[in-house]
Amino acid sequence: MNKETILIVDDDDDIRKVLELYLCDAGYRIVEADHGYKVMDIFEQEKPDLIILDVMLPGLDGLEVCQMIRRRSDVPILFLSAKEDDVDKIVGLGVGGDDYISKPFSPSVLTAKVKAHLRRNRLLDKTSHSKENDFNRMPIISYPGLSIDQESYSVKANGNDIHLSTKEYQILCLLAANPDRVYSFEQLFRMVWGESSFGDHRTVMVHISNLRKKIETDPASPEFITTVRGIGYKFNSDLY
Repeated sequence: MNKETILIVDDDDDIRKVLELYLCDAGYRIVEADHGYKVMDIFEQEKPDLIILDVMLPGLDGLEVCQMIRRRSDVPILFLSAKEDDVDKIVGLGVGGDDYISKPFSPSVLTAKVKAHLRRNRLLDKTSHSKENDFNRMPIISYPGLSIDQESYSVKANGNDIHLSTKEYQILCLLAANPDRVYSFEQLFRMVWGESSFGDHRTVMVHISNLRKKIETDPASPEFITTVRGIGYKFNSDLY
């Protein structure tokens, strides 16, 4: 069985060595880049299964690199940053990052997150047998002004093709396939990210906000994805 490949992008040699030590011990194959301009060449050559990406890089920064990768792939991207500013986190998730870890970090926690994201991606490649996902196997989920084609992984809103990140697409399919069911922040995080949110609901909120901007006519007054105050979100089926 081929080892899953992880691309570590950080200009700090010590951080790369620590991550390589832990992730190799966990059974992964590691490739590295220490400069923003080197990432795309390595990405095309190695086709990594997951990327750990520092925000602050020489050359192109991590946000720019993430945007370039997102034009070609939905590979899971975990951002690393020395900043703990919520704005920085929101920007990182907004450009297509799947998760965010602040420095200094626990290598064991980061390894656990890597395993969770890779496990979730493997599960997405298989046909689910759970009752809750029966609707998700429908080729097309359709509502007035919104169509989700699950065979071509395409979404149209008001007749326009919409590009969604992997996590945005997964959230939309889950909600739209189970209309009027309320999902808590924690439920959404567990079902889409495959792990506990540890009480950090901001990641879900940012992805919902980005999703609304892409599919709603008026994101400030959403019709499709509505907020259930203090609990979470649901997909509104009363659109006719």
